[in-house]
Amino acid sequence: MQRSERVEIRLVAKDGAKLPSYASPEAAGADICAYLPDGPLTIKASGGRALVPTGLVLEIPNGYEGQVRPRSGLATRHGLTVLNSPGTIDSDYRGEVKVILINHGSEEFIIQDGDRIAQLIIAPVEQCRFVESDSTSTTVRGERGFGSTGV
Repeated sequence: MQRSERVEIRLVAKDGAKLPSYASPEAAGADICAYLPDGPLTIKASGGRALVPTGLVLEIPNGYEGQVRPRSGLATRHGLTVLNSPGTIDSDYRGEVKVILINHGSEEFIIQDGDRIAQLIIAPVEQCRFVESDSTSTTVRGERGFGSTGV
């Protein structure tokens, strides 16, 4: 199924920053890249973390959010993932998008300028109205959680 309308995301890119791009025609996430014009960044093994700049400022429309998610190839091959996955970019944020990466691998990982580091998904969101009450409705599951439905 192909949609005729696409959400338009205005953005400002620093000189040399790569624009988000889809790796295949039906990809859900657009790859976003590291912006490291001053040289590579090394993330230490076994828990090393880094805040990686992208050189991009996005204007996400009201009613949408940006979700920053890991790239599966980096996760499976190197143990590299997005620490606060999925990271959220609110529609009113106008700062540079940066990605928090963590290295769960046993070897340090070097990120070069322009490397694909994460995926960006633009998704609709709803803000709720929270209403205080004395009780909530009853369900079959009830309060059972944290693995209560099986592994």
